Amino acid sequence: MKIIEKQVFDEERAFYGSEGVILRECSFDGPADGESAVKEASDIQAQRCFFNLRYPFWHVHNLGISDSEMTPLCRAALWYSDHIEITGTKMHGIKALRECSDVVIRDCDILSPEFGWSVNGIEMEDSAAESEYFMMRSENITFRNVVFKGKYSFQYIRNALFENCTFDTKDAFWHGENIVVRDSIVKGEYLAWYADGLTFEHCKIIGTQPLCYCKNLRMIDCEMLDADLCFEKSDVDARITTPVLSIKNPRSGLITVPSVGEIVMDDTEAKGEIRELGKTANKG
Repeated sequence: MKIIEKQVFDEERAFYGSEGVILRECSFDGPADGESAVKEASDIQAQRCFFNLRYPFWHVHNLGISDSEMTPLCRAALWYSDHIEITGTKMHGIKALRECSDVVIRDCDILSPEFGWSVNGIEMEDSAAESEYFMMRSENITFRNVVFKGKYSFQYIRNALFENCTFDTKDAFWHGENIVVRDSIVKGEYLAWYADGLTFEHCKIIGTQPLCYCKNLRMIDCEMLDADLCFEKSDVDARITTPVLSIKNPRSGLITVPSVGEIVMDDTEAKGEIRELGKTANKG
């Protein structure tokens, strides 16, 4: 591996086509304002580096980034790349990860609208993220100990596992498929409409009109706070441990709950059963 230390690069495609390079304490910044510093490259390590220019890592294979910073000017930082590991890094440019595969992210701070689109195979641990349209259309996802804030997250995702996470987000998991969320807090409006194969285990769900138009929805010993008009037109098997403000027209299945403030069953197609404190409060 060739080691390059403590240098500044601002030219276009500074490391185009490079193989086997360690960039250590280097800066990608300067008046030339060059794009695509590391493109069509392989076996690249960036350690304690500073990225302030556009499109630094496109079409890179076997990439490691550690203890580095990508500023808001470092837009679209990683596209069309694979076998990536990013640790201890600030990722603060828009569209920071897209069309990539086999990605591991640990101990990172992400502030990046439209982050993680169309990624296949990503693990994220012990990280914080703020974004809009986060992880859209990605698949084969595993998150652990991730704190997220933003709107329209995890839409159209497939094959995902989330454990010990905290999400403050609107319109999360819309049209998602085959998703498991465990021991997590999910706060926001209109949670998971149109999802198919979504399971919550020992989670806390907070917010209005959650879990409508769902198929194959399961909830195992979950709390629901400030939740009204839940489960409209959903096929649901739910065991809820807290009172619910209101439930509206579940299409099918069984919902067990300590109590419900209001049950709305004014749709002739709503056949779901609601059991309140062990007794049948409403049966379609």
